[in-house]
Amino acid sequence: MRESDMRWLYVGDIAVALSLLSRWPLRISEAAYGRSAQAVWAYPVAGVLIALPAAGLAQLCLGLGLSTGVAALLALACLTVSTGAMHEDGLADSADGLWGGHDTARRLEIMKDSRIGAYGVLALIFGLGLRWLALSELFESGAVLAPILVAAALSRVAPTVLMLRLPQARTTGLSQSVGTPQARHVGLAAILGALLAIIALQSFPLLVFFATALAITCCVLIAKYKVQGQTGDILGASQQVAEITILLCLSV
Repeated sequence: MRESDMRWLYVGDIAVALSLLSRWPLRISEAAYGRSAQAVWAYPVAGVLIALPAAGLAQLCLGLGLSTGVAALLALACLTVSTGAMHEDGLADSADGLWGGHDTARRLEIMKDSRIGAYGVLALIFGLGLRWLALSELFESGAVLAPILVAAALSRVAPTVLMLRLPQARTTGLSQSVGTPQARHVGLAAILGALLAIIALQSFPLLVFFATALAITCCVLIAKYKVQGQTGDILGASQQVAEITILLCLSV
C-alpha cells in the first residue's frame, strides 16, 4: 500500500470514530465503516475533537464574567449535544439493567427498553452532578481547557478495552456492528490517550492513569459478572465512569 493510501486510511479512521462517538453530520462511506473495529485507535483523538467546542465555550463564558458553575454547566451541555447524550443514555440503561434484573436475559431486556427507571435516573443525577462539581472546582482553580480535553480523550479508551476484553452480549446493536478490535489498536488508543493527557497537563498524571485503569477494570468485572459480556450501553457507561474518575482525580 502506498504512503498516500495509508494517510487516507488514518484520516478515515478518525472520521469513522467521530461518526460513532458523536452526532456530527459526517458523510462516511460503507468501505470506511468496514474499518470500525480498527478505528478504535482514533477514539482519544475523536474525544479531543468532540471536546474542543465545549472547552472553547467554557473559556468564553469565564472570559465574559460568568460564574464557574454556569460555565461548567454550559460546557457539559455542549458535550451532551455533541454526542447526542449517547454515553449518558448508556449509563442510565446500564444502571437500570445491571441492577434491575435478576438474570442475564432480564438485564439485557431492561437495557434495551427505552424507558428509564429509578436506577437510571439516579445514575444520571450522580454522574452529571459529579462532573459538574469537578469542573466547577477546576475552573475555579484556573484550569479550563486541559481538564475537559484530558477527560474526553482518556475516557474514550475505556470502551475500547471492554470491546477487547469482553464478548458481545447481543447479536445485534451498535457494539456488534463495530466488531472486536485487535489488541494493537486498543494499545495504540491507550498510548494516544496517555500522550494527549501528558501534553495537555504538561506533567505525568500517575494518579489519573492509575484511577482510570482501576475504573475500567471495575467496569469489565461488573459487566462480565452481570451479563457475561458487553453491549453498546455498557460501552457508553464505561466512558462515563472513566470521565467522572478522571475529573475527580484532576480536581484533587
